[in-house]
Amino acid sequence: MRIRIVDAFTSRPFTGNPAGVCLLPAGPWPDDAWLGRLAAELNHPETAFALPLPAGSEADWEIRWFTPLVEANLCGHATLATVHTLRREGLVAGGTVRFLSRSAGLLTAWAEGDEADEGDEGEEGKITLDFPAAPATEVPLPTGLAEALGVRPEATFRTGALGDLLTVLPDEAAVRALRPDLTAIAALSLREELRGVIVTAAAAAGAESGAEPGYDFVSRFFAPARGIPEDPVTGSAHTALAPYWAARLGRFDGLTGLQTSGRPGLVEVALRGDRVLLTGRAVTVLEATLLVRPVLGEP
Repeated sequence: MRIRIVDAFTSRPFTGNPAGVCLLPAGPWPDDAWLGRLAAELNHPETAFALPLPAGSEADWEIRWFTPLVEANLCGHATLATVHTLRREGLVAGGTVRFLSRSAGLLTAWAEGDEADEGDEGEEGKITLDFPAAPATEVPLPTGLAEALGVRPEATFRTGALGDLLTVLPDEAAVRALRPDLTAIAALSLREELRGVIVTAAAAAGAESGAEPGYDFVSRFFAPARGIPEDPVTGSAHTALAPYWAARLGRFDGLTGLQTSGRPGLVEVALRGDRVLLTGRAVTVLEATLLVRPVLGEP
């Protein structure tokens, strides 16, 4: 079995969010503990495992995501990386692929162009993911959050099933300057039963970031309790960011978020009722052969 490392939500290697991608052979799933150990070995924010489903199924592939510590309920960048890999392998019929997930139901993705469009830096056409939206509900400032972040937020929101705390800061500069106490963030996340903490603000006027084009808002994402101190580019977090910024800016299409981590990346978002479209690019940086036989789980 081959393993790919794909940088997602970017077209430039060594930027965006790296994900492991493993396309499994048809049949039963490997043992959960074995999947977790492989994800820990790769030690990327997420590793996606995709299992082909029989013809006539409601989806083409079943997909699961693992951090180095736990199985995740939803992951945008590793799903985008998986679509990118399937396209390069010629396994995306008609440009559309359907994934069956255990927590988020049916997820659809489609790709523009094909692997023949690849440029000098591994750039391909854009990939769009159709994910459930995570509307935010305003909540009181949790005890200890301001101290953990080192700045007092303007507002905080829970994101329902997504399990994150959406935290709004005064401006882009505050988001970029943030140096949170990750031990305190982890403790707060466990106490409040959070996956992680999203920090966001509106883009500065005329915002551009080096080689990055204009964007409408910035964010960062911290999930130390899940084994991800700071995630470079978090697609799933944008299922909450999209409805929040759509309402605040009065626009439902053409919004772009910049996740301003040490490996920045862009996520284009559009709101479609209770769904969010997440669009970005990806580039493969590594292919390897797994030399350890999977341990199969219970049938």
